[in-house]
Amino acid sequence: MNTFKVHTDSPQQTIRQGKHLAHFLRPGDIVCLFGDLGSGKTTFVKGLAEGLRIKKARVVSPTFVLMNIYEGKLPLYHFDFYRLNEVSEIALLGYEEFLYGQGISVIEWAERFKDLMPRENVSIYFVHKGAHERELRFNAKGYRYKNIARQKF
Repeated sequence: MNTFKVHTDSPQQTIRQGKHLAHFLRPGDIVCLFGDLGSGKTTFVKGLAEGLRIKKARVVSPTFVLMNIYEGKLPLYHFDFYRLNEVSEIALLGYEEFLYGQGISVIEWAERFKDLMPRENVSIYFVHKGAHERELRFNAKGYRYKNIARQKF
């Protein structure tokens, strides 16, 4: 199974889903997040952080700086490409040293990555279903991520 869906009814449940996924991740793993503003992407990242022993209160959207680094059990590289206009701006970040480095990379607004998108990753699509209800659609691309998906992560 390469794809599956999870429903959450609250921000706390979205955080729990991120925390659960964190237990299966290892250095060099890439998590790509897609969804509208307010769909729960940063909330999910708070859960990833918590699962990596990073205080979730430290996690904020890096919209104005493009990337935040959080130190925990493993480093968490939190990218946010919302304000990028050109793919060339991503290349200037030196993103490859982070994506394939010693930590976990999570990318909000991953659709702006375009041709630079790693072929292997776990992509999560966040869909509003109500005031607090979300549908998270997971799509695993590549052998490593398909193994994670078989465990429902």
